[in-house]
Amino acid sequence: MIFDTHAHYDDEAFDADRDVLLESMESNGIGTIVNVCASIDGLEKTIALMEKYPFVYGAIGVHPDDADQMTQETLDKIRTLLQHEKAVAVGEIGLDYYWHKEKEEHLIQQNMFRAQMEIAREEKLPFMIHSREAAEDTLNIVREYMKGGMYGGIIHCFSYSKEIAREYLNMGLSLGIGGVVTFQNARKLREVVEYAPMEQIVLETDSPYLAPVPFRGKRNSSRNLPYVVNRIAELKGITPEEVIEITEKNARKLLNL
Repeated sequence: MIFDTHAHYDDEAFDADRDVLLESMESNGIGTIVNVCASIDGLEKTIALMEKYPFVYGAIGVHPDDADQMTQETLDKIRTLLQHEKAVAVGEIGLDYYWHKEKEEHLIQQNMFRAQMEIAREEKLPFMIHSREAAEDTLNIVREYMKGGMYGGIIHCFSYSKEIAREYLNMGLSLGIGGVVTFQNARKLREVVEYAPMEQIVLETDSPYLAPVPFRGKRNSSRNLPYVVNRIAELKGITPEEVIEITEKNARKLLNL
């Protein structure tokens, strides 16, 4: 069964049909989903999804877009929610300089990124990294923490060069591959997928975002992952069944499931 390591079913894009959609996953070959917190508001919503659906697990953390709203109370809440038996990772955390151009904003994001990496270390959990237009700073912080001993992680929606991919792969981290690999203009990502060992690739959607071709621009869901599977299979010269089996095994091992 397909394992989606990164989705946001708490997003308002699913308000109209969330239950119907999630209840259809098994019959469409989707076995496990990790709902990943992005906002402070999403923390409790993710817990609710984990408790309602047996096949939904959760990553608990706050996206860099909300870093300026975080307080010590937020960090304490993350620690508390990570005690849930179905919490499997700290995420999504990291840096995003696309919308945030000021140095002061970068420093706030870096501080909250580090604080949440500390939580991942304390709780002995893997992390899920968001990095957009912040390649060097993200890599430096991850490298710093990996030297001190961590428990694995996923570079979500990997979008950088093969050279940067090599750095993360050499640290033993996994790359999250989703719909972007099917885009015509995704040559750089296809090179990364060709280069990366299958044992360090996991599937993801980032639902409701980044739907694969032929649904690009529409609402994404885990049910679209076969398109990603087929593209990876082509690039790696293996069968779609092998991609599904290997990536599920990778995800389960990393997330201790």
